[in-house]
Formats: sequence, structure tokens, C-alpha cells
Amino acid sequence: MPTALHRSALVLSLLAVFFAPKLFAQSSAASQTLFNSANQARAAAGLAPLKWDSALAKAAHQHALKMAQMNQLSHQFPGEPPMQDRAKQAGASFSLVAENIAQGPTPEGIHQQWMHSAPHRANLLDPQLNAIGVAVVQSGNTLFAVQDFAAAVPTASLSEQERQVASELVARHAELNVDAGSREARQTCELAQGYAGDRPATVLRYESSDITHIPDEVLQKIPSGKYHQALVGACQATGNSDFARFRVAILLF
Repeated sequence: MPTALHRSALVLSLLAVFFAPKLFAQSSAASQTLFNSANQARAAAGLAPLKWDSALAKAAHQHALKMAQMNQLSHQFPGEPPMQDRAKQAGASFSLVAENIAQGPTPEGIHQQWMHSAPHRANLLDPQLNAIGVAVVQSGNTLFAVQDFAAAVPTASLSEQERQVASELVARHAELNVDAGSREARQTCELAQGYAGDRPATVLRYESSDITHIPDEVLQKIPSGKYHQALVGACQATGNSDFARFRVAILLF
């Protein structure tokens, strides 16, 4: 017959088992399978492969762990930032984001779930998206999976932005003498209206998520042969968006 001391030890042992924290394990192999499956599906559809993005993977892991802890699927739990905020906080830079979530016993089965769901399949096969981060957290026999997608935007200094715009201007208007990064153009970029320095014939300002492409509506305002010089200046975009934006001013003389 157990003594009082033995009974007490037995109760404590049972309590320790009952209240033991649930263990969650990250599955790199499952993440790799889902990454490979995504690009195989894109290749079959004639699309470019998605590049692995470590910042997106970090954001995906944080959310997959949250789903495992809550034991349910959701794109956003109470008190949790929305997906674009999580991606930005993890270090991603983007103009577009999307997310797939699922739970199941195997990564192959999860991929099939996504491919047979119209909105999830659309994310996997979206030609605008070029980057992905995948994370899988295992809880018991269940896998909680997250795919975070983005149209990734490379970070660029103001000088790099100005050189990119200047290069496209020259390619479109070879007659222009283009100066990238002039003080007048940068100061003009920071103004809501007006200009700095000598009075230009025309001032063009725009914001875009793609620094490699000058919007057509801007280019259409530069008739061939009318101007002989262009000053290009970049500055911080207005607003506080989570999405990458570039702000540029072009002074035409």
C-alpha cells in the first residue's frame, strides 16, 4: 500500500505530465517539399520559378508556429499583425503579397489541397509573384503550413534609383542629356509642388513600386526633340505604406 509520501509523488508526476507544454517542431524537409512542389506547378504552367526569400520564410514560420499553438487555421489571430506587416517586420521588401495556409498529415497532401482550391492555386500560379518563403510546424501528427508570396522589390539607394531612371530615359530619348542625382532634382522631388534651382520647362513627379520602369503616362509627357536636358532626383516616398514605393522627380529643360 503506497504511503502518503508515495501518493504525493504520484500526484505530482501526473500533474507534470498533464501540464507539460506541447512540443512543436519545424519541419525543414516538409518546407522544401512544398517549395519544390510550388515551382513544379509553375513550370507545368509555363511560369518562372519563385525564388526563396529568407525574410518571407521567417514571417511564415512565425505564423505557422502561431497556428500550431492555437491549433487552428487563420490568416490573422487577435493581436497579431496582418500578413503584410509581418513580412515587412521580418525584412521583406515588396509591392504585392499573398499567403496560403493549411494543415494536414503530409506536405504532398497539403500541396494537393492548395492546387484544388481556386484562391490558393491562384496564388501559386500568379505571374506577378516572384518570391516565396515556406514554413511547416509539426504538432503531433499534424503539419501546419504557411506559404508567404511576394512581388519582391530589391532595395536601392537614392543614387541607384536615379541611375536606373536615367538609364531608361536615355534608352527612350537618346537626344536628352540626362544628369542623375542633381541637387536641384532631389530637392524638387521632396517638394509637393514647385521646383528648386533654375526654372525648368517642365517638372514631372511620380511614385511607383517598380524603379526599373518609368510609367507610360510620364513618358508620354516628354515629346521627342522638345527638350535637350533632364535632371533626375529621387527621394523618400510619401505616406507610410508597408508596400515598397519609389518617388522620383524629372526636371526637363
